[in-house]
Amino acid sequence: MCPAALEQSTACKAQWEFSLMSADCSMEIYQFRELWHRLLFHSERSLMMTVTYTARVANARFCGFSKLLLAWRGSIYKVLYKEFLAFFVMYSTISVSYRFFFLEDQKRYFEKLSIYCNHYSSLIPMSFVLGFYVTLIVNRWWSQYRSIPLPDRIMCVLSGGVQGGDERGRLLRRSMMRYASLSALLILRSVSTAVFKRFPTIDHVKQTLPHDLIDFSPSLGFMTREERKKFESLQSPYNKYWIPCVWFSNLAAVARNEGRIRDDNTYKLLLEELNDFRGKCSLLFHYDMISVPLVYTQVVTLAVYSFFLVCLIGRQFLDPAQGYPGHDLDLYVPVFTLLQFFFYAGWLKVAEQLINPFGEDDDDFETNWLIDRNFQVSMMAVDEMYGDLPVMERDRYWNDSNPRPPYTAATLFVLRKPSFQGSTFDMTIPRDEMHFQPLEKIGEQLEETVTRTHNLALFNRFLGSTPSPTGFVGGALRRTSAQLRRLTRSVSPDPSFSEGEEESSKSMPDTTQSTICSCGGPVCSPAPPTESVDKNTEDSLPPSERKSPMTLEQVLSRFCSNPDFFSFQPISDSAKVMTLAKMYEESEPLHGIPSIEVSTCLEDSSRGETLNDPKQWLRVNDQNLNQGLKMVDSRYDHFRSHQL
Repeated sequence: MCPAALEQSTACKAQWEFSLMSADCSMEIYQFRELWHRLLFHSERSLMMTVTYTARVANARFCGFSKLLLAWRGSIYKVLYKEFLAFFVMYSTISVSYRFFFLEDQKRYFEKLSIYCNHYSSLIPMSFVLGFYVTLIVNRWWSQYRSIPLPDRIMCVLSGGVQGGDERGRLLRRSMMRYASLSALLILRSVSTAVFKRFPTIDHVKQTLPHDLIDFSPSLGFMTREERKKFESLQSPYNKYWIPCVWFSNLAAVARNEGRIRDDNTYKLLLEELNDFRGKCSLLFHYDMISVPLVYTQVVTLAVYSFFLVCLIGRQFLDPAQGYPGHDLDLYVPVFTLLQFFFYAGWLKVAEQLINPFGEDDDDFETNWLIDRNFQVSMMAVDEMYGDLPVMERDRYWNDSNPRPPYTAATLFVLRKPSFQGSTFDMTIPRDEMHFQPLEKIGEQLEETVTRTHNLALFNRFLGSTPSPTGFVGGALRRTSAQLRRLTRSVSPDPSFSEGEEESSKSMPDTTQSTICSCGGPVCSPAPPTESVDKNTEDSLPPSERKSPMTLEQVLSRFCSNPDFFSFQPISDSAKVMTLAKMYEESEPLHGIPSIEVSTCLEDSSRGETLNDPKQWLRVNDQNLNQGLKMVDSRYDHFRSHQL
């Protein structure tokens, strides 16, 4: 408010005070005086509301935020200009002293000091410290605003739940609503400096009577004299903002006993809303009591101030004639240093403004406005609006199954936009992929796939999880599993199996059905399962008769002799074919891992019949894999027991 308006309002206030002291204390004058206080209070607070610029940035446009840069109230210029001028004055003083007052020896020493400060100033983590701190403060700031108790939910429950249009019902509703507003006022008076200045004592909170006309405090009548006596008679060393909430709950019980509250559900709902209201009051009190840890605030403040104190020396422009690296240009105004101070110090000022939003800064919460709004709205809802309903009529869309509200000329473009149906509404699928498949065919394919890959999946999982002496051997075992999987698919009864491949497989003699690895390790067709070897046989042997484990060099020399390790080649000489059991018998076991015996290959008489019948081949393959997995599990348990 301008000084002339303030002077005029003060003069009017003094004139009215003199006239009221000398006039008859009638109720009309008392009511007029209360109205005058309300108008005076709101006129003084009209220019102190929270800065709101939402409507100015409702639409994104070219340089949309540029119009906000010239605002002064609530701006960074208003908050930071004193610190900015102090920093610039200190920088200029040091610069002038270096250029015109220092001796040559002093200049050389100052130049070394400046280079040293500039080099090590980057060690201060400014962005890291400030970023986390400001994020914490902003989250806390918004949480505090959401903790402010609002009476909207309670007043709706009171207006619809506490019945009675007589004076007793009206008195119950107004008293209960006033108790809730009184509790919010007491807690806001405890945490907000603006509210405390408005209600410095309990006398300013109690109801103003006509004989108190000389008291020009803007009292709103939250508490009667009897309530004040009862409030002060209850002795407690703690904040007593919760006392009106207890009065509210007791009065709600009285209304339930009198039948004003018709059922227990409404009574329960009313108490739940009261507890939520009281919980917000308590949360607001604890936000005021538990601040951000002081050490955190001190660390951030010291980091910012120490950084720019170092910059006062380290960012000076030195004599270009000395040839210092990075000091080829001599300027008088450190533009980028000032910008850095503006950003970092402004960031710290943001946290300083938001750490306690219940003060009197430009962007602090308008707690006094909230008190006025909540009290007026809540009293209107439970008193004037109780039972006051408009006449029910048929709306204009009574017989319209597709009602559409009208649009103005400025919003007709909304009608031209198609309604959103979902992100997959415009997707297209090829026509040949849209046909349903018979369930019988799908079931047969799934059964064959599961039967074929179940045992191999278990075997692959074992190979991937078994600890091996070297990473190479583990990789070799996994690659062997991949080759077995491809070999299984090559002879599986796939519909895509061509007739030419089938005839070629039938025409091959029995002696060429085996393959051998290029490194010397043979692989043969699966054989019928044989009796498994007892896993305790080797453990029962004396140590002198046990096979010695292979060393790492022996493993590498055996498996790495040929770079094409896992390329399978057909052989025609059946004498060169070795069974897996014979291979493991002749070879030495790996270091720390017991050997695994695998069943022998099929006999020559049944080998050709098995390969000619793919289904028979799969059955034999499943039997062999099951037998091998049992032996693998037993050997793995034996290995784990030795490791433990």
